[in-house]
Amino acid sequence: MSRDRATSGQGDVERADRPVVEIIDAVVRFGEARAVDGVSLSVDRGEVLALVGESGSGKTTLIRAVQGLQALTSGRIMLTDPAAVQMVFQDPTGALNPRHTIGRIVGEGLDIRGTNGRDRTALVAAALADAGLRPAERFIDRFAHEVSGGQRQRVVIAGAMVMEPELLLADEPVASLDASIRGEILALLRSLVDGRGLAIVAVTHDLGLAWNIADRIAVMYLGRIVEMGPTEPVLSQPRHPYTRALLSVVPEAGGRERQILVGETPDPRRIPDGCRFRPRCPLYQSGEADRLGVAARCERDDPVLTRVAVAPPHSTACHAVGPE
Repeated sequence: MSRDRATSGQGDVERADRPVVEIIDAVVRFGEARAVDGVSLSVDRGEVLALVGESGSGKTTLIRAVQGLQALTSGRIMLTDPAAVQMVFQDPTGALNPRHTIGRIVGEGLDIRGTNGRDRTALVAAALADAGLRPAERFIDRFAHEVSGGQRQRVVIAGAMVMEPELLLADEPVASLDASIRGEILALLRSLVDGRGLAIVAVTHDLGLAWNIADRIAVMYLGRIVEMGPTEPVLSQPRHPYTRALLSVVPEAGGRERQILVGETPDPRRIPDGCRFRPRCPLYQSGEADRLGVAARCERDDPVLTRVAVAPPHSTACHAVGPE
């Protein structure tokens, strides 16, 4: 139920060796709905973790809990510094006050912190330049409606980066942008990771985005992680039938037999008995799970995330998938 700062007696040296964020058995319930249902993961400095899955899988609820915008029902979220977490929202237009200049928007966090005068002006200008809005003087006195959609998202990123965060939470950061602009924003985010050691958790349903920016992928389904590992093995050799189904409808993935999942994601207030994916699982529905001798377990037990490959580490939650 807590969101804590991770501390240590060894000071900054040991802190640098800790994950930027560590989530331990996080649960978020809205009445009977289990939006997040026992998630554990960690993210290191200089790493991008993509949370992928259909709408309703719990991705956004989880990062809102990390940001402190949503209370946990149980579990823990440990941060090296809760004040060093910033968020980039999906809709930059909705995130920007139309009555404020871009300079005022980007500097709002500095105002709250008490930074003013020349220091504030210099920090705002540097953040805009780092976000690709150059020269910064062209943008400081303009309003959000006077710049393009891609530039508005850069303003949002500048407003986050001016606070020098250790962790950036990006909720569908390019979903509202034209395809021609998405690559530029993804390249910007990746450059911030590589250049500053920033950590990013990016929420997306777009596996192409995950492939282009992420170091690791965590696939969520109905509140739980069902597959997790480095990007290349998860996307090129997916082990969980849900991940395989998601990839089969991505044109860029190519060469995969198309798998149409039956029905919609179940209501989180009525999570199925046994494996929560079973009512939609191609292995169970086709009788393959019965042939493998695991159908009874699928009906009885909800599988836990288990390592199926040691190097690189790759885990999945499926009774039908064993270690390599």
